[in-house]
Amino acid sequence: MAIARAGTAVGRCDQDRTMSIMALPKIGYAGMTHLGLCSAIGASSKGFDTLGFDTDPALVARIDAGKLPVVEPDLDDLLRDNRVRMSFSADPKALLGCDVVYVAPDVPTDDTGGSDLSGLDGLLALVLANTRPDAVVVVLSQVPPGFTAARQRSGRLLYYQVETLVFGRAVERTTKPERFIVGAPDPSEPLPLAMQQYLEAYGCPILPMRFESAELTKISINCCLVASVTVANTLAELCERIGADWSEIAPALKLDRRIGAYSYLSPGLGLAGGNLERDLATVVRFSEEYGTEASVIRAFIGNSAHRKDWALRTMHEAVLNKVPQATIGVLGLAYKENTHSVKNSPSLALIRYLGPWALKVYDPVVPASAALHPNASGAASALDAAEGVDVLAIMTPWPEFKLLSCDDLAATMRGRTVLDPYRVLNPAAARRAGLDYRTLGVA
Repeated sequence: MAIARAGTAVGRCDQDRTMSIMALPKIGYAGMTHLGLCSAIGASSKGFDTLGFDTDPALVARIDAGKLPVVEPDLDDLLRDNRVRMSFSADPKALLGCDVVYVAPDVPTDDTGGSDLSGLDGLLALVLANTRPDAVVVVLSQVPPGFTAARQRSGRLLYYQVETLVFGRAVERTTKPERFIVGAPDPSEPLPLAMQQYLEAYGCPILPMRFESAELTKISINCCLVASVTVANTLAELCERIGADWSEIAPALKLDRRIGAYSYLSPGLGLAGGNLERDLATVVRFSEEYGTEASVIRAFIGNSAHRKDWALRTMHEAVLNKVPQATIGVLGLAYKENTHSVKNSPSLALIRYLGPWALKVYDPVVPASAALHPNASGAASALDAAEGVDVLAIMTPWPEFKLLSCDDLAATMRGRTVLDPYRVLNPAAARRAGLDYRTLGVA
């Protein structure tokens, strides 16, 4: 079988080569959490026989029965369409049949952005002990610079690959990646045949580089993303004070070639999800260890914390200072739409400071119990959460919230104040309905 080169791949992938592998390699993913599960199903959609492995038999049984533990648009359909090529197992010996095994558990982080790598280390050791010596083992989880080089073992093929998971867009990202960034022991040497064959099936550039460069590339991407988010948040707040409207400014920036059409320029409630916070924490820790200057990174962290309190400040100014016994409605608990994750969720950060007040909460996926609030009650629908409340905060831009009628909200609520930081509702319609409508980036 002749294998085409991967698009505009750099280095060895620019070479014309013909490989003689007749059968597609079998791909394994170890760690059936968000990253590993979505990536494994994506691999099967490219025509590869794929094994999903996890040490938790109950989790494997649940997934094998088609009950996925993560919420992602189209993921259930993708698994159903490619079920014939997917298998799941909790037996590590099953990994012996794989030619390439990705070690891909989600790496948990604490409240300061620090990573707990113990689970990844344990799983990596298990995989190395239960794979063939010629099998390629790839660390896919997010790791700090120096991690992969420190885990090299004589006689084993250990690589690192930057993960591209985006919560709420996992299927799109895993089936249509814009490039692969691969950390290799020697970037000038060809990738192992099975790994190259697998990656080239996606038809995107492959960028081999040394381990530390690949690990820092992931952090660099997130730092640039944080810079865009922070600039948007800083200037959107200024808009709120001087009579400007950020929604009028952002399109002008998108047309500037130095910034680009794909820049993230929507203001939000600080950073959430955990991954961006982890990379900022890693840079701060490394700067302290190596004596480099990182004040801009600390500024990003401070700006995020300030912006995350926008809803609380606005709610106090508009309602709580005047109505001490107010009832509050909160729509959305996930940290963003199309995901079940609540890691560093702005909604939960708000709820944490609303202890004295009665709450009605609703999220399409996350149960009300996640609010951990003594006076919170779950609602059956978004409109139900708005009934009789003095103020309503739309804290996650779920698509179904866009279907809410402003007239229905005005007729249902006791008060008139709606906090809609992500502009889920039509601002003009909200004001026509008589709502006191508050959003980010506009006075």
